[in-house]
Amino acid sequence: MALIKCPECGKEISDQALSCPNCGTPMKKGETKFCQHCGESIDKECVVCPKCGKQVKELKDSGNDKNIIINNNNSASASASAIAGGFGNFVSPKSRLVTLLLCFFLGVLAVHRFYVGKVGTGILMILLMFTGIGELWLCVDFLLIIFGAFTDSHGFKIKNW
Repeated sequence: MALIKCPECGKEISDQALSCPNCGTPMKKGETKFCQHCGESIDKECVVCPKCGKQVKELKDSGNDKNIIINNNNSASASASAIAGGFGNFVSPKSRLVTLLLCFFLGVLAVHRFYVGKVGTGILMILLMFTGIGELWLCVDFLLIIFGAFTDSHGFKIKNW
């Protein structure tokens, strides 16, 4: 008999227990394994340990998933480090056609910037529309969108029509 940690409350319990006596979380028999890095009990099919974030299983190579990147960190610094690390060729999931149409028809309200997640610069653009700088900025954005150089809030180019 060995001790394992409950994935919910973290209390050490017997590996034979059907549920955690502390919090009542059911323990899956035969469907868990231990992380080789931190020793936590994790799901048998985990590729990355949800506790420590390290890879615990090799990815299966099905031929067309050679560019899989696992990023569980959704912070802006993670995006910046991914771009600085050479991943700047990622393409945004946002539509270039939608961005272009929003810029053309609702550009004075900076709707295209809100669409791609650039809320702060969208608000700034609206405020600058009263000075004339906003209109110039709008023209630059329009040209960047046409030529595929406009980026979303994560720095990924919006290329897909």
